[in-house]
Amino acid sequence: MSTRAEAVAPNRTAWSFTWTKTRVVLLALVGLGTGVALYRLVFGLGAATNLSDGWPWGLWVWWDVLTGVALAGGGYSTALLVNFLGREEWRPVERGAFLTSLIGYLLVCMGLLLDLGRWYRAWHPLVYWGYHSVMFQLFFYDGGYTLVQLVEFLHIFVERVRAPRLARVTHAIYAPVLIFGIILPFLHQPALGSLYVIAKGRLDPLWWTMLLPFLFLLSSFFVGPAMVTVENFLSARAHRTRPPIEILGQMLRLAAWLIWAYLALRVVDLLVRGELARAFRGNLQGNLFLLENVVFFLVPAVLLLVKRVRQSAKGMALASALVVLGIALNRANVVFTGMTGASRGASYLPSWMELSVTLGLISAGVLLYLFVTENFPILPPRPRAREEALRG
Repeated sequence: MSTRAEAVAPNRTAWSFTWTKTRVVLLALVGLGTGVALYRLVFGLGAATNLSDGWPWGLWVWWDVLTGVALAGGGYSTALLVNFLGREEWRPVERGAFLTSLIGYLLVCMGLLLDLGRWYRAWHPLVYWGYHSVMFQLFFYDGGYTLVQLVEFLHIFVERVRAPRLARVTHAIYAPVLIFGIILPFLHQPALGSLYVIAKGRLDPLWWTMLLPFLFLLSSFFVGPAMVTVENFLSARAHRTRPPIEILGQMLRLAAWLIWAYLALRVVDLLVRGELARAFRGNLQGNLFLLENVVFFLVPAVLLLVKRVRQSAKGMALASALVVLGIALNRANVVFTGMTGASRGASYLPSWMELSVTLGLISAGVLLYLFVTENFPILPPRPRAREEALRG
Protein backbone atom coordinates (compact mmCIF):
# COMPACT_ATOMS: atom_id res chain seq x y z
CA MET A 1 0.00 0.00 0.00
CA SER A 2 1.33 3.43 -0.85
CA THR A 3 2.40 5.97 1.74
CA ARG A 4 0.75 9.32 2.36
CA ALA A 5 3.40 11.04 0.24
CA GLU A 6 2.35 9.01 -2.78
CA ALA A 7 -1.34 9.89 -2.67
CA VAL A 8 -3.46 12.98 -2.67
CA ALA A 9 -3.92 14.10 0.94
CA PRO A 10 -7.42 15.58 1.32
CA ASN A 11 -8.38 18.24 3.79
CA ARG A 12 -8.27 16.51 7.18
CA THR A 13 -10.22 19.19 9.03
CA ALA A 14 -13.65 18.29 7.68
CA TRP A 15 -15.49 15.72 5.64
CA SER A 16 -16.51 17.01 2.23
CA PHE A 17 -18.50 15.91 -0.80
CA THR A 18 -19.24 18.06 -3.83
CA TRP A 19 -22.81 17.68 -5.06
CA THR A 20 -23.44 18.09 -8.77
CA LYS A 21 -26.49 17.42 -10.93
CA THR A 22 -25.01 14.08 -12.01
CA ARG A 23 -24.44 13.03 -8.41
CA VAL A 24 -27.98 13.98 -7.47
CA VAL A 25 -29.27 11.74 -10.28
CA LEU A 26 -27.05 8.92 -9.03
CA LEU A 27 -28.44 9.40 -5.52
CA ALA A 28 -31.98 9.20 -6.88
CA LEU A 29 -31.12 5.91 -8.61
CA VAL A 30 -29.71 4.62 -5.32
CA GLY A 31 -32.97 5.52 -3.59
CA LEU A 32 -35.06 3.77 -6.24
CA GLY A 33 -32.86 0.70 -6.19
CA THR A 34 -32.97 0.54 -2.39
CA GLY A 35 -36.75 0.70 -2.35
CA VAL A 36 -37.06 -2.05 -4.98
CA ALA A 37 -34.48 -4.18 -3.15
CA LEU A 38 -36.51 -3.95 0.05
CA TYR A 39 -39.64 -4.90 -1.91
CA ARG A 40 -37.83 -7.94 -3.31
CA LEU A 41 -36.65 -9.02 0.16
CA VAL A 42 -40.18 -8.77 1.53
CA PHE A 43 -42.19 -10.27 -1.34
CA GLY A 44 -39.66 -12.63 -2.92
CA LEU A 45 -37.91 -13.16 -6.26
CA GLY A 46 -41.11 -14.01 -8.10
CA ALA A 47 -42.71 -10.66 -7.34
CA ALA A 48 -39.71 -8.56 -8.36
CA THR A 49 -38.01 -10.49 -11.18
CA ASN A 50 -38.82 -12.33 -14.40
CA LEU A 51 -36.83 -15.39 -13.35
CA SER A 52 -38.35 -18.83 -13.83
CA ASP A 53 -37.45 -22.53 -13.69
CA GLY A 54 -36.12 -22.18 -17.24
CA TRP A 55 -34.06 -19.10 -16.33
CA PRO A 56 -33.25 -19.33 -12.60
CA TRP A 57 -30.27 -16.98 -12.98
CA GLY A 58 -30.53 -13.67 -14.78
CA LEU A 59 -29.35 -10.08 -14.71
CA TRP A 60 -28.19 -10.06 -11.10
CA VAL A 61 -26.01 -13.17 -11.46
CA TRP A 62 -24.58 -11.93 -14.77
CA TRP A 63 -23.74 -8.34 -13.87
CA ASP A 64 -23.88 -8.01 -10.09
CA VAL A 65 -21.98 -11.25 -9.41
CA LEU A 66 -20.01 -12.81 -12.29
CA THR A 67 -19.08 -9.59 -14.08
CA GLY A 68 -18.69 -7.59 -10.88
CA VAL A 69 -16.25 -10.07 -9.34
CA ALA A 70 -14.19 -10.21 -12.55
CA LEU A 71 -13.98 -6.41 -12.91
CA ALA A 72 -12.95 -6.12 -9.25
CA GLY A 73 -9.89 -8.25 -10.07
CA GLY A 74 -7.77 -5.13 -10.46
CA GLY A 75 -7.30 -5.02 -6.70
CA TYR A 76 -5.65 -8.37 -6.16
CA SER A 77 -3.73 -8.35 -9.46
CA THR A 78 -2.24 -4.90 -8.80
CA ALA A 79 -1.41 -5.78 -5.18
CA LEU A 80 0.31 -8.98 -6.34
CA LEU A 81 2.36 -7.21 -9.00
CA VAL A 82 3.36 -4.32 -6.76
CA ASN A 83 3.99 -6.02 -3.42
CA PHE A 84 5.21 -9.46 -4.45
CA LEU A 85 6.60 -9.11 -7.98
CA GLY A 86 8.47 -5.88 -7.38
CA ARG A 87 6.68 -3.45 -9.69
CA GLU A 88 7.16 -0.53 -7.30
CA GLU A 89 6.76 1.99 -10.11
CA TRP A 90 3.07 0.98 -10.28
CA ARG A 91 2.42 1.83 -6.65
CA PRO A 92 0.74 5.22 -7.38
CA VAL A 93 -2.27 3.41 -8.88
CA GLU A 94 -2.44 0.69 -6.23
CA ARG A 95 -4.80 2.46 -3.85
CA GLY A 96 -7.26 3.39 -6.57
CA ALA A 97 -7.29 -0.22 -7.79
CA PHE A 98 -7.78 -1.45 -4.25
CA LEU A 99 -10.67 0.96 -3.62
CA THR A 100 -12.43 -0.06 -6.85
CA SER A 101 -12.02 -3.70 -5.88
CA LEU A 102 -13.36 -3.17 -2.36
CA ILE A 103 -16.43 -1.33 -3.60
CA GLY A 104 -16.96 -3.98 -6.28
CA TYR A 105 -16.94 -6.80 -3.75
CA LEU A 106 -19.28 -4.97 -1.39
CA LEU A 107 -21.76 -4.62 -4.26
CA VAL A 108 -21.26 -8.28 -5.23
CA CYS A 109 -22.17 -9.32 -1.69
CA MET A 110 -25.33 -7.23 -1.98
CA GLY A 111 -26.12 -8.87 -5.33
CA LEU A 112 -25.60 -12.35 -3.92
CA LEU A 113 -27.93 -11.62 -1.01
CA LEU A 114 -30.66 -10.33 -3.33
CA ASP A 115 -30.39 -13.37 -5.59
CA LEU A 116 -30.82 -15.89 -2.77
CA GLY A 117 -34.33 -17.31 -2.74
CA ARG A 118 -34.31 -17.56 1.05
CA TRP A 119 -32.00 -14.64 1.78
CA TYR A 120 -32.79 -14.75 5.50
CA ARG A 121 -30.84 -18.03 5.64
CA ALA A 122 -27.66 -16.43 4.32
CA TRP A 123 -25.98 -17.12 7.65
CA HIS A 124 -26.50 -20.89 7.38
CA PRO A 125 -23.04 -21.65 5.86
CA LEU A 126 -21.52 -20.41 9.11
CA VAL A 127 -23.22 -23.30 10.91
CA TYR A 128 -24.02 -25.92 8.26
CA TRP A 129 -20.77 -26.70 6.48
CA GLY A 130 -21.47 -28.16 3.06
CA TYR A 131 -17.86 -28.86 2.13
CA HIS A 132 -18.66 -30.15 -1.35
CA SER A 133 -20.91 -27.26 -2.39
CA VAL A 134 -19.53 -24.65 -4.79
CA MET A 135 -21.91 -22.09 -3.27
CA PHE A 136 -20.48 -22.88 0.17
CA GLN A 137 -17.01 -22.13 -1.17
CA LEU A 138 -18.20 -18.87 -2.73
CA PHE A 139 -19.77 -17.79 0.55
CA PHE A 140 -16.48 -18.09 2.41
CA TYR A 141 -14.15 -17.00 -0.39
CA ASP A 142 -16.12 -13.92 -1.47
CA GLY A 143 -17.20 -13.00 2.03
CA GLY A 144 -13.73 -13.64 3.41
CA TYR A 145 -12.03 -11.55 0.75
CA THR A 146 -14.47 -8.67 1.28
CA LEU A 147 -13.73 -8.77 5.01
CA VAL A 148 -9.99 -8.84 4.32
CA GLN A 149 -10.29 -5.77 2.08
CA LEU A 150 -12.20 -3.91 4.78
CA VAL A 151 -9.37 -4.68 7.22
CA GLU A 152 -6.87 -3.48 4.61
CA PHE A 153 -8.82 -0.24 4.25
CA LEU A 154 -8.18 0.47 7.93
CA HIS A 155 -4.58 1.08 6.86
CA ILE A 156 -5.83 4.07 4.85
CA PHE A 157 -8.56 5.03 7.34
CA VAL A 158 -6.11 5.66 10.18
CA GLU A 159 -4.21 8.10 7.97
CA ARG A 160 -7.36 10.21 7.76
CA VAL A 161 -8.59 10.03 11.35
CA ARG A 162 -5.18 9.97 13.05
CA ALA A 163 -5.73 7.10 15.49
CA PRO A 164 -2.24 6.12 16.75
CA ARG A 165 -3.26 2.95 18.60
CA LEU A 166 -5.32 1.66 15.70
CA ALA A 167 -2.46 2.60 13.36
CA ARG A 168 -0.07 0.39 15.32
CA VAL A 169 -2.50 -2.51 15.08
CA THR A 170 -3.09 -2.09 11.35
CA HIS A 171 0.66 -1.82 10.74
CA ALA A 172 1.28 -5.03 12.67
CA ILE A 173 -1.36 -7.09 10.84
CA TYR A 174 -1.05 -5.52 7.39
CA ALA A 175 1.49 -7.94 5.90
CA PRO A 176 -0.33 -11.19 6.81
CA VAL A 177 -3.69 -9.68 5.84
CA LEU A 178 -2.24 -8.62 2.48
CA ILE A 179 -0.90 -12.13 1.85
CA PHE A 180 -4.26 -13.65 2.75
CA GLY A 181 -5.96 -11.13 0.47
CA ILE A 182 -3.78 -12.25 -2.44
CA ILE A 183 -4.54 -15.94 -1.89
CA LEU A 184 -8.33 -15.73 -1.64
CA PRO A 185 -9.02 -14.45 -5.20
CA PHE A 186 -7.11 -17.45 -6.56
CA LEU A 187 -9.80 -19.54 -4.88
CA HIS A 188 -13.07 -17.69 -5.47
CA GLN A 189 -12.46 -16.53 -9.06
CA PRO A 190 -12.14 -20.19 -10.24
CA ALA A 191 -15.06 -21.15 -7.99
CA LEU A 192 -17.35 -18.94 -10.08
CA GLY A 193 -16.32 -20.91 -13.14
CA SER A 194 -17.00 -24.13 -11.28
CA LEU A 195 -20.65 -23.11 -11.00
CA TYR A 196 -20.91 -23.76 -14.74
CA VAL A 197 -18.54 -26.72 -14.96
CA ILE A 198 -21.28 -28.73 -13.25
CA ALA A 199 -23.67 -27.59 -16.01
CA LYS A 200 -22.15 -30.02 -18.52
CA GLY A 201 -24.73 -30.92 -21.14
CA ARG A 202 -26.61 -27.67 -20.49
CA LEU A 203 -23.97 -25.02 -21.22
CA ASP A 204 -23.03 -24.74 -24.92
CA PRO A 205 -19.67 -26.47 -25.70
CA LEU A 206 -18.24 -23.17 -26.97
CA TRP A 207 -18.13 -22.04 -23.35
CA TRP A 208 -18.30 -25.25 -21.36
CA THR A 209 -14.89 -26.73 -20.57
CA MET A 210 -13.17 -28.30 -17.60
CA LEU A 211 -10.77 -25.35 -17.90
CA LEU A 212 -13.56 -22.88 -17.13
CA PRO A 213 -12.36 -22.21 -13.54
CA PHE A 214 -8.85 -21.39 -14.80
CA LEU A 215 -10.24 -19.27 -17.65
CA PHE A 216 -12.30 -17.27 -15.15
CA LEU A 217 -9.18 -16.72 -13.03
CA LEU A 218 -6.97 -15.74 -15.99
CA SER A 219 -9.57 -13.38 -17.43
CA SER A 220 -10.05 -11.68 -14.05
CA PHE A 221 -6.30 -11.08 -13.97
CA PHE A 222 -5.91 -9.53 -17.42
CA VAL A 223 -9.05 -7.39 -17.08
CA GLY A 224 -7.51 -5.93 -13.90
CA PRO A 225 -5.14 -3.49 -15.69
CA ALA A 226 -7.91 -2.59 -18.16
CA MET A 227 -10.33 -1.81 -15.34
CA VAL A 228 -7.64 0.15 -13.46
CA THR A 229 -7.09 2.18 -16.63
CA VAL A 230 -10.80 2.90 -17.07
CA GLU A 231 -11.09 3.83 -13.40
CA ASN A 232 -8.08 6.17 -13.62
CA PHE A 233 -9.39 7.93 -16.72
CA LEU A 234 -12.86 8.43 -15.23
CA SER A 235 -11.39 9.53 -11.91
CA ALA A 236 -9.05 11.99 -13.63
CA ARG A 237 -11.98 13.50 -15.48
CA ALA A 238 -14.05 13.81 -12.32
CA HIS A 239 -11.22 15.33 -10.28
CA ARG A 240 -9.61 17.33 -13.10
CA THR A 241 -6.28 15.54 -12.91
CA ARG A 242 -4.05 13.77 -15.43
CA PRO A 243 -4.01 9.94 -15.38
CA PRO A 244 -0.59 8.24 -15.01
CA ILE A 245 -0.21 7.35 -18.71
CA GLU A 246 3.20 5.70 -18.45
CA ILE A 247 2.25 3.38 -15.58
CA LEU A 248 -1.04 2.39 -17.19
CA GLY A 249 0.73 1.70 -20.48
CA GLN A 250 3.11 -0.71 -18.76
CA MET A 251 0.25 -2.50 -17.03
CA LEU A 252 -1.71 -2.82 -20.27
CA ARG A 253 1.28 -4.33 -22.07
CA LEU A 254 1.29 -7.13 -19.50
CA ALA A 255 -2.48 -7.50 -19.91
CA ALA A 256 -2.04 -7.88 -23.69
CA TRP A 257 0.28 -10.86 -23.32
CA LEU A 258 -2.12 -12.47 -20.85
CA ILE A 259 -4.98 -12.01 -23.33
CA TRP A 260 -2.90 -13.77 -25.99
CA ALA A 261 -2.31 -16.66 -23.58
CA TYR A 262 -6.04 -16.77 -22.79
CA LEU A 263 -7.04 -16.85 -26.47
CA ALA A 264 -4.46 -19.52 -27.29
CA LEU A 265 -5.70 -21.67 -24.44
CA ARG A 266 -9.32 -21.36 -25.60
CA VAL A 267 -8.48 -22.28 -29.19
CA VAL A 268 -6.37 -25.29 -28.15
CA ASP A 269 -9.12 -26.45 -25.79
CA LEU A 270 -11.75 -26.27 -28.54
CA LEU A 271 -9.47 -28.10 -30.96
CA VAL A 272 -8.78 -30.90 -28.48
CA ARG A 273 -12.49 -31.30 -27.77
CA GLY A 274 -13.37 -31.06 -31.47
CA GLU A 275 -15.72 -28.12 -30.96
CA LEU A 276 -13.96 -25.28 -32.82
CA ALA A 277 -16.18 -25.67 -35.91
CA ARG A 278 -19.18 -24.56 -33.81
CA ALA A 279 -17.82 -21.01 -33.86
CA PHE A 280 -18.30 -20.79 -37.65
CA ARG A 281 -21.82 -22.18 -38.02
CA GLY A 282 -23.34 -18.72 -38.37
CA ASN A 283 -25.86 -19.19 -35.56
CA LEU A 284 -26.36 -16.92 -32.53
CA GLN A 285 -23.93 -18.84 -30.32
CA GLY A 286 -21.18 -18.94 -32.92
CA ASN A 287 -21.52 -15.28 -33.87
CA LEU A 288 -21.45 -14.07 -30.27
CA PHE A 289 -18.47 -16.32 -29.55
CA LEU A 290 -16.55 -14.72 -32.44
CA LEU A 291 -17.67 -11.22 -31.41
CA GLU A 292 -16.47 -11.83 -27.87
CA ASN A 293 -13.06 -13.21 -28.76
CA VAL A 294 -12.18 -11.34 -31.96
CA VAL A 295 -13.54 -7.83 -31.40
CA PHE A 296 -13.26 -7.52 -27.64
CA PHE A 297 -10.16 -9.62 -26.92
CA LEU A 298 -8.05 -10.13 -30.06
CA VAL A 299 -8.30 -6.52 -31.31
CA PRO A 300 -7.19 -4.90 -28.01
CA ALA A 301 -4.51 -7.59 -27.58
CA VAL A 302 -3.03 -6.47 -30.91
CA LEU A 303 -3.47 -2.75 -30.20
CA LEU A 304 -1.85 -2.88 -26.78
CA LEU A 305 1.36 -4.35 -28.15
CA VAL A 306 1.77 -1.20 -30.28
CA LYS A 307 3.85 1.31 -28.33
CA ARG A 308 2.15 4.32 -29.91
CA VAL A 309 -1.24 3.06 -28.72
CA ARG A 310 0.05 2.60 -25.17
CA GLN A 311 1.34 6.17 -25.18
CA SER A 312 -1.98 7.57 -26.38
CA ALA A 313 -4.73 8.39 -23.91
CA LYS A 314 -7.42 7.70 -26.50
CA GLY A 315 -5.76 4.47 -27.60
CA MET A 316 -5.45 3.13 -24.07
CA ALA A 317 -8.98 4.17 -23.18
CA LEU A 318 -10.42 2.46 -26.26
CA ALA A 319 -8.46 -0.77 -25.83
CA SER A 320 -9.23 -0.94 -22.10
CA ALA A 321 -12.93 -0.32 -22.67
CA LEU A 322 -13.00 -3.13 -25.25
CA VAL A 323 -11.45 -5.56 -22.76
CA VAL A 324 -13.88 -4.58 -20.00
CA LEU A 325 -16.84 -4.95 -22.37
CA GLY A 326 -15.38 -8.26 -23.56
CA ILE A 327 -15.41 -9.65 -20.02
CA ALA A 328 -19.01 -8.49 -19.59
CA LEU A 329 -19.95 -10.19 -22.89
CA ASN A 330 -18.10 -13.37 -21.94
CA ARG A 331 -20.00 -13.64 -18.66
CA ALA A 332 -23.26 -12.82 -20.48
CA ASN A 333 -22.57 -15.58 -22.99
CA VAL A 334 -22.01 -18.04 -20.15
CA VAL A 335 -25.15 -17.00 -18.28
CA PHE A 336 -27.49 -16.41 -21.25
CA THR A 337 -26.25 -17.35 -24.72
CA GLY A 338 -24.67 -20.64 -23.73
CA MET A 339 -27.69 -21.71 -21.68
CA THR A 340 -30.34 -20.98 -24.32
CA GLY A 341 -30.60 -24.62 -25.36
CA ALA A 342 -31.27 -25.70 -21.77
CA SER A 343 -33.97 -23.10 -21.05
CA ARG A 344 -36.84 -25.51 -21.86
CA GLY A 345 -38.29 -23.00 -24.29
CA ALA A 346 -38.61 -20.32 -21.62
CA SER A 347 -37.67 -16.72 -22.41
CA TYR A 348 -36.16 -14.14 -20.11
CA LEU A 349 -36.08 -10.35 -20.13
CA PRO A 350 -35.11 -8.50 -16.94
CA SER A 351 -37.95 -6.69 -15.22
CA TRP A 352 -37.77 -2.97 -14.51
CA MET A 353 -37.21 -3.87 -10.87
CA GLU A 354 -34.15 -5.96 -11.70
CA LEU A 355 -32.78 -3.11 -13.82
CA SER A 356 -33.43 -0.51 -11.12
CA VAL A 357 -31.62 -2.58 -8.48
CA THR A 358 -28.59 -3.04 -10.73
CA LEU A 359 -28.51 0.67 -11.64
CA GLY A 360 -28.88 1.51 -7.95
CA LEU A 361 -25.91 -0.68 -7.03
CA ILE A 362 -23.75 0.84 -9.77
CA SER A 363 -24.75 4.36 -8.71
CA ALA A 364 -23.98 3.57 -5.07
CA GLY A 365 -20.55 2.31 -6.08
CA VAL A 366 -19.78 5.48 -8.05
CA LEU A 367 -20.90 7.77 -5.22
CA LEU A 368 -18.94 5.80 -2.64
CA TYR A 369 -15.81 5.94 -4.81
CA LEU A 370 -16.15 9.70 -5.22
CA PHE A 371 -16.71 10.23 -1.50
CA VAL A 372 -13.69 8.15 -0.50
CA THR A 373 -11.36 9.74 -3.05
CA GLU A 374 -12.41 13.21 -1.89
CA ASN A 375 -11.81 12.42 1.78
CA PHE A 376 -8.98 9.86 1.90
CA PRO A 377 -5.45 9.74 0.43
CA ILE A 378 -6.23 7.50 -2.55
CA LEU A 379 -5.33 9.23 -5.82
CA PRO A 380 -1.82 9.84 -7.17
CA PRO A 381 -0.51 13.38 -6.57
CA ARG A 382 -1.19 16.03 -9.16
CA PRO A 383 1.80 17.42 -11.05
CA ARG A 384 2.77 20.74 -9.45
CA ALA A 385 2.14 22.78 -12.59
CA ARG A 386 -1.31 21.27 -12.96
CA GLU A 387 -2.08 21.92 -9.30
CA GLU A 388 -1.11 25.58 -9.61
CA ALA A 389 -3.18 25.93 -12.78
CA LEU A 390 -6.26 24.50 -11.07
CA ARG A 391 -5.82 26.82 -8.11
CA GLY A 392 -5.39 29.79 -10.40
